[in-house]
Amino acid sequence: MTITRDGHVHSPFCPHGSRDSFRAYIEACIKNGIKTISFTEHAPLPEGFTDPVPDKDSAMPLAHLDQYLHDLSDLQSEYNSDILIKKGLEVDFIEGFEQNTEQFMNTYGPELDDCILSSHFIKINSEYICIDFSSSHFDRYVRLSGSPQKAAELYYDAVFRSIQAPLGKHAPNRIGHMTLIRKFHKNYDYDFLDKHAIEAILREVKSRGFELDVNGAGTIKERCLEPYPHPSVIQSAVQMGIPLVYGSDAHASSGLLAGSKDILALTGEQLRQ
Repeated sequence: MTITRDGHVHSPFCPHGSRDSFRAYIEACIKNGIKTISFTEHAPLPEGFTDPVPDKDSAMPLAHLDQYLHDLSDLQSEYNSDILIKKGLEVDFIEGFEQNTEQFMNTYGPELDDCILSSHFIKINSEYICIDFSSSHFDRYVRLSGSPQKAAELYYDAVFRSIQAPLGKHAPNRIGHMTLIRKFHKNYDYDFLDKHAIEAILREVKSRGFELDVNGAGTIKERCLEPYPHPSVIQSAVQMGIPLVYGSDAHASSGLLAGSKDILALTGEQLRQ
């Protein structure tokens, strides 16, 4: 069995990604036997939300969204006989901006084929921190949280609430990189695996018929070296019969199929192709 679907791929529209063209990703997929690719660029951040990273480059600007969708529509037609291309977005769950996100999805959801719901920005007191931006930003997140354990609790609470959030009929139904909080876990003695919170998230995913993004990007991050979710979480999801979709989370065409062999070994035939 091989992986024939990549459900989490970025694009030249990503401000913090590479300039690799859509064609570079598509041709690399065809070369590697991938038959379905979902371009899931970071959706524009909600109006009124200030991007907390220094370069303000976490997401595609709203002004570029129509061109992104137009370019993908053209490529869908061009490559129709070679590969299934899905137009998608990676949408952020941001506490306090749920209504904005619902309005955005009501507007653009009908044009999309595939979407992921992710938690990158965690609110602490009155500010938001992008937990995966850098090791130093994550360290600050832990300090403001009070402890690694509290940092984990806050993160998993955000993931849980993202699943329950009323984001409308076009809301994403795949939860992105569920244990992203472990991106820098090798810097700490604590494992950032809150067993009870994870179990609650998996039960909620299962009850709502959601999918999990089984993300290979962590396998090539030097302070992580594992997929998101953690292998133990993947195994629990397999046992619960939760639908799983492989995603490379590639920000360059060279990043396609990241961690795919390890993920395939963990998921087997339960991986949706």
